[in-house]
Amino acid sequence: MLQPPLTDVEVRILGSLLEKEVTTPDNYPLSLNALAAACNQTTNREPVMRLAEDAVVEGAVALRRRYLLRQIQPAGSRVTKYEHLLAQELRLGTRELAVLGVLMLRGPQTPGELYARTARLESFADLADLEGVLESLIAREPEALVARLPRRAGQKEVRYAHLLSGEPAQTEESAPSDEREVRAHRSDAGDDRVAALERTVDALQAELAALRTEFEAFRALLQ
Repeated sequence: MLQPPLTDVEVRILGSLLEKEVTTPDNYPLSLNALAAACNQTTNREPVMRLAEDAVVEGAVALRRRYLLRQIQPAGSRVTKYEHLLAQELRLGTRELAVLGVLMLRGPQTPGELYARTARLESFADLADLEGVLESLIAREPEALVARLPRRAGQKEVRYAHLLSGEPAQTEESAPSDEREVRAHRSDAGDDRVAALERTVDALQAELAALRTEFEAFRALLQ
């Protein structure tokens, strides 16, 4: 558990950077515009957020002060970009980052939900393989990064939550875990189609930013 805990906005920023590093590597690190869009996208997010760019900047500044995020400005570009430093600061591999990232973006989940949702980020041999990563994140020293939540009445499977923002709130849910998992699997195909469209939009936004940079450089030559 990090001290002090991260805010919900900071968690969303880091989770989005983790995801886009894998799913859209050509556009990573992300510009402010792309990062805000990633934080606010409607697929693979729970809950869906509507963050203004000012809120994203404020969260990024706080994360930079804690050495969890870095701002860079590529040579020849006027566009500031952002990348996470979780791998370095928390000494995590790609498998741990995939599990932690999905928990950060979608909240508490069962191993079955995590196995399905991490497939786009990292390949696990089977459910037991993923559960081994969960256990390693629970047993981390000096601070655990994941917790196993108590099973509630009507729930057949244990859920897991990240601890980057402190102990997860124990709130009542309208549907038991097994019912939520059925809904999650039904929506995965639709989520994948929308995610593909969002990757296309990310690529177009990156191309537009590059064109703007080239135009500014050309205009400067004419002045």
